Amino acid sequence: MNIYTVATITALFFGLILQLWLFLRQEKYVFQHRNNVPELFRGHISLESHQKAADYTIAKTHLLLIEEIFTALVFLFWTIGGSLNSLDNFWRAYISTPIWIGAAFIISFSLSMSILDLPLAIYRTFIIEERFGFNRTTPRLFVTDTIKQLILFVLFGTPLACIVLWLMETAGENWWIYTWCVWMTFIVFMTWTFPTFIAPLFNKFTPLVDEEIRVRVTSLVERCGFHTDAIHVMDSSRRSTHGNAYFTGFGQNKRIVFFDTLVKCLSPDQIETVLAHELGHFSYRHVFKRWLVIGTMSLIGLSILGYLRHDPLFFFGLGVEFPSSHTALILFILVTPLFTLFIQPFLSHFLRQHEFEADRFSCQTTGKPQALKEALLNLYQENAGTLTPDPLYSAFYDSHPPAVIRLSQIILLENQA
Repeated sequence: MNIYTVATITALFFGLILQLWLFLRQEKYVFQHRNNVPELFRGHISLESHQKAADYTIAKTHLLLIEEIFTALVFLFWTIGGSLNSLDNFWRAYISTPIWIGAAFIISFSLSMSILDLPLAIYRTFIIEERFGFNRTTPRLFVTDTIKQLILFVLFGTPLACIVLWLMETAGENWWIYTWCVWMTFIVFMTWTFPTFIAPLFNKFTPLVDEEIRVRVTSLVERCGFHTDAIHVMDSSRRSTHGNAYFTGFGQNKRIVFFDTLVKCLSPDQIETVLAHELGHFSYRHVFKRWLVIGTMSLIGLSILGYLRHDPLFFFGLGVEFPSSHTALILFILVTPLFTLFIQPFLSHFLRQHEFEADRFSCQTTGKPQALKEALLNLYQENAGTLTPDPLYSAFYDSHPPAVIRLSQIILLENQA
C-alpha cells in the first residue's frame, strides 16, 4: 500500500460519508416539511401535490444513496480489486499493437460500466418513475435507446480513444496540451452536432404550430437577436410526462427546444417567458462560459495526468501491474471524481447564477414576471419538484436555485418593474 492507495481510499471514504450525510439531511428535511406547503406557494400548489413531490424526492434520494454505495464498490472492484489489471492482461494476450490494446481496453471497460449501470437505470425508470406516474417508456423503447447510445459511444468513442492514445505515445512531454486541444474540439463538435444529428435519433422534433405562440416566439426571437428558425417541440411524452425546455448548439445549429408536455401545460404568455429564459442563456453566453470552466478543469486535470503516468507507484497503488497510457487514462477517469467532489458546491453556485441571470433577462425582455412565476409554479407541480430541499444539500448539488429563492427573486423583479 503506497501513498496513492492511501490517498485514494481516504478520498473515497470521506467523500462517501459526506454524500451519505447530505442525502440523509435531504430526506429528513423534505419529510419534516411534507405536510406544510411553503407560504409563498399556498393557493398555487395543493397539499396533495406538495406531498407527492416530497415522496418523489425522498424516493429519488433513496436511490442516490444506493447509487453512491454501488459506485464506491465498483471503484474498488476495478482498482484495488484487480479487475482493471485482469482486463488489461486479457487484451495483451490477444493484441500486440499498444494503441489497439488501449482502444480495446477503453471500449470494453466503458461498455462494462454501462452494463453495470443498467439495473439502477431500469429501477429508476420502471419503478420510481412508474410509481409516481411519470414513466411512459416501454421496455422496447428502453432497450432501443440503450442500444443506440452504445452504438454512438463506439462510433465516437473509438476514434477519440485512438487519437488520445496516439498522442500519449508519440507527442512527447507536451502530449497533454495536444490532447486537451483534441478534447475541446470534440466537445465543440458534439455540441454542434447534437441538435441536428444526434437528438433526432431519439426524439422527433417539429416546429411550433400554434399560431398565437408562433407569432409571439418570432417577435421575441427577433428582438433578442437570436438568428434561427430552429425553435422546436420535442415528443418527450413518449418517455416521460416531465416538462422542460432547453437551449443547445451554436452557430447555425443552435436550437431552443420545448418538451411537448411543457407546451400542453403552459399558456402562451408563460411559454413566451420560458422561451425568454432560454434566450437569456444565449444572451449571457452561458454555453461559452461553461466551456471555459470545462476547458480550464480539463487542462489542469490532463497536466496532472501528464505527471502521474510516469510514476509506477500510481499504477501499482491502484492495482495495475503494467503501466501504460490506456490504464493511466482510465485510472485517472476513475479517481478524478473522488477529488473533485469537494468543488461541486462552487460549480453548482456558478450554474445557479446562470439561472438567476436568465430569469432576470426573461422578466426584463417580456415585461411579464408574473407569467414567468406562473410558468415555474406549473412546472414545479407537473414535475413534482420539491419546494423544500435541504439548504445545504441544495447548495451542494442543485444547478437550479431552490423554488422559494427563485420565486422570491422573480417577485422582487416584479415589484421593481
